[in-house]
Amino acid sequence: MVHLTTSFLLLACLLSGTVSITVPTPNVLSVPIQKKVSGKTRSLKALLARDLGRFNSDAAAAVGEAPATNEDDTYVTATKVGTQTFDLIVDTGSSNTWVGSGTKYKPGSTSTNTGKSFAVTYGSGSVSGTEFTDTVVVGGLTVTKQSIGDGTTSSGFQGVDGIIGFGPLTLTEDTVSGSATVPTVMNNLFSQGTISTQVLGVSFAPETGSDIDDTNGELTLGGTDSTKFTGSISFTPITTVAPYNEFWGITVSSTTYNGVQVGGSSQAIVDTGTTLIFIPTAAYDAFLSASGGTTDASTGFATWTKAPTANFAFKINGVSFALTPSQFTIPAAQLANFGLPTNKIFGWIVDGGSDAGDINFIIGQKFLENFYAVFDTTNGRVGFATR
Repeated sequence: MVHLTTSFLLLACLLSGTVSITVPTPNVLSVPIQKKVSGKTRSLKALLARDLGRFNSDAAAAVGEAPATNEDDTYVTATKVGTQTFDLIVDTGSSNTWVGSGTKYKPGSTSTNTGKSFAVTYGSGSVSGTEFTDTVVVGGLTVTKQSIGDGTTSSGFQGVDGIIGFGPLTLTEDTVSGSATVPTVMNNLFSQGTISTQVLGVSFAPETGSDIDDTNGELTLGGTDSTKFTGSISFTPITTVAPYNEFWGITVSSTTYNGVQVGGSSQAIVDTGTTLIFIPTAAYDAFLSASGGTTDASTGFATWTKAPTANFAFKINGVSFALTPSQFTIPAAQLANFGLPTNKIFGWIVDGGSDAGDINFIIGQKFLENFYAVFDTTNGRVGFATR
């Protein structure tokens, strides 16, 4: 989920998932993540509105891995704060960690009330309350004196307990009174010597059949899990173009369908908290024209009467990352979950708008479910590999 900064509003959608604990190599701990439904998104129209609202106004060192639960539109991971365990949205589009939208926070012996207020506005919700510091355990790794927001007031987060933010430090600016920024979980894991590099590996997976809450993802904190991808990881540097450089922003050199370019060079955000794949209007229109699709008037989603037959792809730093038609369209078994008719085919790729200054290109969960993603703070880059 993307946090609204002081310079502009964010428009996007939350995805969550659960990850199971594994030990792929010595000193590597895996965190399962689970995918679940967050908020009121039991229709594609509501899901689209939530996503759009996200960004747009108009061993010395261990590696931790956590399970992520796939809850159909949000990935969550079980995170221990003090003596309590919370299901928190895994979000690379924001950076604060807070609890309380579901299970209420109960300060204990490891918690300290800093006396500061905190508030974060997201395109799809908001939260405010009091800042505490407390001990946090995620993926078997412990962080002491982590900034935690006690969300006494929140909206837009039904079905989850809060957010664990994995975005850049700058996204915490002006969120806590009297503090310019507050260190993220990854910042503190690194500064406290628990991990040797600020690298987050993310493995998501699509739902199968009509399921909506499988534990089919994994987070790796402090490194990558080679059992979750094949081949090598292709990295690209974080863009310097505003406002994309405030997030995990990258340059997509081209967008293609059936090998033919439908979109030119553009800036994009890679966001685990956004469910869908948003591309600029010009690229979206060209994609629909090339694939024989239209925009469904009732939902705003791409739709076809006959299944597309070619791949859709992004070229990033010289490497093409392609989605097959079955990967960029909604599985037939999932249509009933959104109240959709079965006589049409709907897609996960939607119109992000024509104004790049409002962030109109977001690479969300439905892309990430088909690739392994790496968010590398230490080297200022994002990487992808075949899942």
